[in-house]
Amino acid sequence: MYQMTPWVTRLLIANIGIYFVLTGLPPQLGNSIANALVFRPGSVLQTPWTPVTYMFLHAGFGHLFGNMLGIFFFGPRLEQRLGAKGFLTLYFAAGIGGAFFESILALFVGPVSMVGASGGVFGILAGFAYYWPRETIILFPIPIPIQAWLLVTLYVMWSLYAGLSSAAIGGGVAHFAHLGGAVVALGYLWGGDWRRGAAKRDFQRAMQTPSSGGGFVNDRLTMERWKRISVEALHELNREEVQRILAKAKADGAGALTSSERSFMDRMASD
Repeated sequence: MYQMTPWVTRLLIANIGIYFVLTGLPPQLGNSIANALVFRPGSVLQTPWTPVTYMFLHAGFGHLFGNMLGIFFFGPRLEQRLGAKGFLTLYFAAGIGGAFFESILALFVGPVSMVGASGGVFGILAGFAYYWPRETIILFPIPIPIQAWLLVTLYVMWSLYAGLSSAAIGGGVAHFAHLGGAVVALGYLWGGDWRRGAAKRDFQRAMQTPSSGGGFVNDRLTMERWKRISVEALHELNREEVQRILAKAKADGAGALTSSERSFMDRMASD
């Protein structure tokens, strides 16, 4: 069942609201505000906010509608999976990454100006495909079913080709921003999974490390040393295990711990 999420709702309101506010202002004022928010690679040092603000501007209602459709359909499930912080990090990192990728192209084709949430939207789509690659998506407006992983793969290939082709350079579409959004989002998710995997491997190695006490330790001194472990600095896996073992040792004595538990605590105390 489809369920709207808080930050998807806020992104939709912000994008739609800004579009209608700017179009409702007198043309000269609206254009002046929009020009201050547009991303231009050549002037980013003078306007460092624009790699973010450009994501909330759109060139027309069709541009706005297409991007909001992507956020609406693919964003909620991804926000539920990543949480608010992870979802927003992915979205804005993808949008900023899209601006960076388009800036690289600008070095070869000349000055460009960018507006639109497409980089962030492509990041959301890539994140959706990362977690649910076999999910069937019905393309709009032509009802063609396609799996998420294939859709993202085709989009990435097309964005790379179109961004490099002379026809796309003159077409006014920031294809490299789309490519950058997808690449940065996937890199963010892969990196997060790698870090969690590394922490888990460290945890497993710690459990297997031989005890520094060699089977003969002074329980009181050992407990004092274990209590000095900086629990707050540990990864959540290690932190929970340290807290569990300390509670067990306090309740039943250090002698009640298994050899693997002693080894783990010795490893944490020595790190």
